[in-house]
Amino acid sequence: MKNTSKRKLLGDYLIEAGIINEQQLEKALEYQKEMLKQGNVGLLGQTLVELGYCTSNDIMLALAMKDGVPFMVLDDNMIDEKAASLLPYEIMLKYKAVPIGFENEKLLVAMMHPTDIIAIDDIHILTGYDIQPIIIPDFQLEAALEQVKSGIWGKVALNFEHKNNYDSAESSGIHAETETDQVEQIISPDIEVIDETKDRPAVQLANVIFNQAVESRASDVHIEPFGNRTRIRFRIDGVLHEIMNPPKKLHASLVSRIKVMANMDIAERRIPQDGRITLRVHSKTIDVRVASLPTAYGEKLTLRLLNRSERLITLPELGFPEDQLDIFYRIINLPYGFILVTGPTGSGKSTTLYAILTQLNSIDKNIVTIEDPIERRLEGINQSQVNIKAGMTFASVLRSFLRNDPDIMMVGEIRDVETARIAIESALTGHLVLSTLHTNSAAGAITRLNDMGIEPFLTASALTGVVAQRLIRVLCPHCKVPYLVSRSEILKSCPDFPIEDGEEKIQLYRANSCYSCNNTGYRGRIGIFEVLHISESIRKLILNRESEHRINEVAKKEGMITIRQHGLMKVKDGTTSMEELLRVIA
Repeated sequence: MKNTSKRKLLGDYLIEAGIINEQQLEKALEYQKEMLKQGNVGLLGQTLVELGYCTSNDIMLALAMKDGVPFMVLDDNMIDEKAASLLPYEIMLKYKAVPIGFENEKLLVAMMHPTDIIAIDDIHILTGYDIQPIIIPDFQLEAALEQVKSGIWGKVALNFEHKNNYDSAESSGIHAETETDQVEQIISPDIEVIDETKDRPAVQLANVIFNQAVESRASDVHIEPFGNRTRIRFRIDGVLHEIMNPPKKLHASLVSRIKVMANMDIAERRIPQDGRITLRVHSKTIDVRVASLPTAYGEKLTLRLLNRSERLITLPELGFPEDQLDIFYRIINLPYGFILVTGPTGSGKSTTLYAILTQLNSIDKNIVTIEDPIERRLEGINQSQVNIKAGMTFASVLRSFLRNDPDIMMVGEIRDVETARIAIESALTGHLVLSTLHTNSAAGAITRLNDMGIEPFLTASALTGVVAQRLIRVLCPHCKVPYLVSRSEILKSCPDFPIEDGEEKIQLYRANSCYSCNNTGYRGRIGIFEVLHISESIRKLILNRESEHRINEVAKKEGMITIRQHGLMKVKDGTTSMEELLRVIA
């Protein structure tokens, strides 16, 4: 019973391939009719396999002929990790499609429905590759999807060598209106679920960026337009890495999508804007600060990610040397005084301030803060946000604090002489005042206050302690490589390296790469500190306007460990590498 219509059916292809004959096809069709009468509806291919006329692979081969696409039976190692990492798992699941490799600059995608034009177009847009659909056995396609879901290519396949990396790990993880739907949920300022456009490529790409940024512990995401490409970089452990290069044609819609989420004006592209998003990603609450910047090729977006679900780090966990931590405890437990935390942007000053506030927080203390922005919400502490348009500056709010019966005041940053003066005067009138300043060393904070116009007698009277800090990357414990260096070699390149008497060989470590650290050699960061206690001798130096160098020399004689010395201690105990320390501190 040969089909005479113009459109060939599956049976025709099976007969043409010599897999079955016409009599077998007739019997299969009759068997299908009988099953239909009994209420059992089965596909022709399933029926032929049940009757033993052919195998499931034969059916796949015929379907491939029918659809005009290649048919493959995969070996164990035929799925290319780089190809599989190009597409988010939720898109693979949606279209029953898995990228398996490359051929002639095309991406080979095993598909359940290889003629699905919409699926092919979406995969092309998301990966940036021309798509060659192929058919593989059903069980192999299901197995490939399970492999991706279970993370056989890693929870976060951050392959920095391959820029078109859209791997979203075990699952999208950006939750929407139900536990199973994987689209982001905007929960600030009001709970708003945006799902009507969730199938658009820009929305999918935004989901992937947020998901992957959280999985990779990124603190910042940079979305940057250039002449013929868009570059997306993540700052991981303080270092920027280029993660993906989505098609340039997606840039405008991606920017608009994120600006809508952040309640920003999508029609305004000529001036910088700021916005904020709160997301639920993998059961974590993530605050995202969004800043736009017009550039020659379009708007750049910078996203600062803050994990609200992470517990606050305590002072002992910050990494102070034990004896220095004891000194710092004595400083912060004074009933009044001015305490400064210094360092460049991104050195963890806010984390240290929050750790201090957490240590001091108690029912008998009235603690107030003015911040820009409020990075973490602290239970039992009254936190205020700078709002220049409303007249809420650091200086103006600091004045109002004095009318609110405070015991402890925290000022996010000393930016001008007015704020500095009010903070110091508040410390002199019996309050404990905490703040930050951008200087490279603890002693540098004193000279900076002098340069701002603060009289030395005020600084000497109010200042009780200064902490300078940096963040250094921690060597990955799984792949760091030990090596030995002789005493003479290390002292030649680093005369102040801490070496014990009789220690002729020192074991140090250098970075390597592995899956656990995403091939960076490092995982996580830790602080290195110097604690300057304002002793009587230091006060005299302040009153005499002595230089930063002179203050440092006296402080070291009194037991201060410098940032460099603390860093060298971390190098010696294998926490970090010499290369990393030199990257952070020249």
